Amino acid sequence: MAKIIIIGSSGAGKSTLANKLGTKLTLDVHHLDAYFWQPGWVMCSSSEQIAIQNQLVKKKSWIIDGNYGDTLNLRIKASDTIIFLDIPRLTCLYHVLKRVIRYNNKTRPDMGKECPEKLDLSFLKWTWNFKQNQRPRILKELSNLSDNQEVIILHSTKEIDDFVNSL
Repeated sequence: MAKIIIIGSSGAGKSTLANKLGTKLTLDVHHLDAYFWQPGWVMCSSSEQIAIQNQLVKKKSWIIDGNYGDTLNLRIKASDTIIFLDIPRLTCLYHVLKRVIRYNNKTRPDMGKECPEKLDLSFLKWTWNFKQNQRPRILKELSNLSDNQEVIILHSTKEIDDFVNSL
C-alpha cells in the first residue's frame, strides 16, 4: 500500500481514515477538498482539478481522499489500493451533522481556506442519495481493476477501526 485512494459518501470518514493511515503508514495525505475549494466555497475548474491530480499521482506514494466522480478514474488508474467506505446513510448524515456542530462557521483542516462549515440542504440530500446515485458508478469503476490493485470495502466505523488496527 503506497498509493491509496479513499472514496465514499460525505460523512463516511474519508478524511479521518486518510489521516490515521497517513500517520500509521508514514504516507503524505492529500484531501481533494482542500485543493479544489477556493475561498467562499468556489470550486476550481475541471481542468484545474485534473492538473492538480495529475501532479499528485506522479508522486512515489500518497493517500488521496475525496470522491469527485468525474476524475475518479484518473486516481483509480494510478492507485494500488482503493478503499471504499460503503457506510450506511444514517451514519453518514449523523457524522455530517456532528461535523457542522463542531466546525460551525470555522474551516475544517481538510477543507479549502475560507470555506467555513455550514448546514446545506442540497449537501444533506447528496449525502442521503449517495447509495442510489453515486454507489453504482463507484462499484462499476471498481469492477474494472487490474490484478495488482486491491479493493477494500468497509461497511461500518467498527470495520474502519479494525482495519486501521490490523495494519
